[in-house]
Amino acid sequence: MQKLPAVEEAKTLLEAAKEWGVWKWLTDKKKVRETADKAWAAFDELEDKIKGSWPDDFRKAYAELMAQSVAEQGGAPEKRKYDKARKDADGVDAQVKAQAAKLKEADDQAYSLRVAAEDMFAEAEKRMSTSMAREASQKAIDAWIAREKLIRKFEAARSK
Repeated sequence: MQKLPAVEEAKTLLEAAKEWGVWKWLTDKKKVRETADKAWAAFDELEDKIKGSWPDDFRKAYAELMAQSVAEQGGAPEKRKYDKARKDADGVDAQVKAQAAKLKEADDQAYSLRVAAEDMFAEAEKRMSTSMAREASQKAIDAWIAREKLIRKFEAARSK
């Protein structure tokens, strides 16, 4: 995986932020948010590019799993989209579907790390807690590292 400049910049900023005091957090929290958002956008762009290069069967299997996740939480429109995705992936080999399921599980885990970091930042801001913001900084860095590992798995799926 190529290093993403936006992600490297965000990691560097949040490594430094783990040492900040209250005043620095108050004055630079907007910059932290903007930098983090740019890093996540860079990941999203790269992931979309990689997923677009997956073999058709793998893409269909993964799309079915994504649609299933959304349908479990949504209403009728989401269920119809899942039915369509399921029909599209109907002829896909079971082994390909199993590989896609492993990748989807890793994706879900990486996403949960992102949500945990963002929730902790929100709570830190609400409480005006620098110690919590420092901990959230490390969680965000960990989430980016997990996303990088996931992207390497996404890249490996291109050859399946």
